[in-house]
Amino acid sequence: MKIAIVCYPTFGGSGVVATELGLELARLGHEVHFITYSQPVRLALLNPNVHYHEVNVPEYPLFHYQPYELALSSKLVDMVKLYKIEVLHVHYAIPHAYAGYMAKQMLKDEGIEIPMITTLHGTDITLVGNHPHYKPAVSFSINKSDVVTSVSQSLKDDTYKLFKIKRDIHVIPNFIELDKNREFNGPCQRSLIAKKDERIITHISNFRKVKRIPDIIRIFHKIQQQIPAKLLMVGDGPEKEKAELLCQELGILEKVIFFGNSNEIDKILSNSDLFLLPSETESFGLAALEAMAWGVPVISSNSGGLPEVNFDGISGYLSNVGNIDEMAENALKILKEDDVLCQFKENALSVAKKFDIKLILPLYIDIYEKAIKKYAKKSNKQLTKPESE
Repeated sequence: MKIAIVCYPTFGGSGVVATELGLELARLGHEVHFITYSQPVRLALLNPNVHYHEVNVPEYPLFHYQPYELALSSKLVDMVKLYKIEVLHVHYAIPHAYAGYMAKQMLKDEGIEIPMITTLHGTDITLVGNHPHYKPAVSFSINKSDVVTSVSQSLKDDTYKLFKIKRDIHVIPNFIELDKNREFNGPCQRSLIAKKDERIITHISNFRKVKRIPDIIRIFHKIQQQIPAKLLMVGDGPEKEKAELLCQELGILEKVIFFGNSNEIDKILSNSDLFLLPSETESFGLAALEAMAWGVPVISSNSGGLPEVNFDGISGYLSNVGNIDEMAENALKILKEDDVLCQFKENALSVAKKFDIKLILPLYIDIYEKAIKKYAKKSNKQLTKPESE
C-alpha cells in the first residue's frame, strides 16, 4: 500500500504514535509518506520505503496568521498525484482532518478519490476541538472522514458526548515497540543519576497544567521523607519554572533533576524504578505505557484512558485526581521492599506486552485495506455505469 501520514512532528504523543506506526508499516514493505511542516522527532529516513515531504507556508504581510491548512491541503493534493497514494491517515483532528477533507475535494474534481482515516488522540477533542471557535469544524471533519479511530474507549465516549458524531468510532489503542534494542549499560548510567541506595522516580510530559506538575513534586516530597530517592523531570512547558520554585520551597531541589526535552527517554526509563502520572486527564497515557515497557510500575490518576493502560494493583496503582497522600502511600508500597518492586516491574512489562505494536498494527492495516477496497469498488461501479440516454 501507499500511505500518506499527516501528524504533528513534535514530542507529543500523537506525533510519536504516528511516526512509529509509519516506520513499522515501512518495515513491512508499505510505502509511507510523512507530510508535515518539519521532520518528526522520531523519524529516521534510513528505510527506502519512508519519505518525508515538508509543508512550506509562504509568509505574506496580508495574513496576520499564515494559512497552514491551505498549504497542507495543497501539498496533500500534489503528493497524492505524484506518488499515487492510496490512503490518507491524519492524526489529530485539528487542523489535519479539516485539511485532509479539503484535499479530498480538490482531488475529486480531478477524478481522484482516496479514503481518509482520522485518528483522534485526546486534546484535539477534549481541549482544542471543544472550543466554541473550532467545534463546528471538528464535528464536520470527523463526520466527513471515511474511518474514525480513537486511542481509548474513554476518548471515544468523550467524542460522542461533546460532538454530534454520525460515524462509528473504532478504538485502536496506542502501542509500544517491544522489540527495540533494550541493551543499555544500566548500572553505569544509573550511577551518574543516583546513589546506589536511592530509588529513581520519573515523570515525562509537556509540563502543561493538565499534568498537575505540583502534585508530582509534592508526591515525591512525601516519598523522599521515608526512603532515599531522586526525581527525574523530563520535558518542558509552562509549568516547569513553577516546579523548580516549588522544589526550592520544599528544600528538595538537590534531589530533583530537570532534563528538559530529551531524545534519551529509553535510557532514562531503563534506570527508573517508578513513574508518576497524576494527570487531570489523559486520553490514553502513552508516557505510562512507555515506562511500563521498560518494566517501570506507574502511579497515576484514574482519569480518562489511564485505567485502560495502568492496571490497579498489578502494573501500579490508580487514585482519584489530586489525592497525593494516597499516591505517595501507594508509591512507598512499591518502592520500600526490593521483592515487591521486582514483582511490580515484572507485572508492568507483562501488561505492556498487551500493547505490542505487532498486535496493534494489523488493526490499522485491516482498516486501510477495507477502505481502499471500498473506494476501488466505488470507482469500478462509476466506470461500468451505463450512460444515460
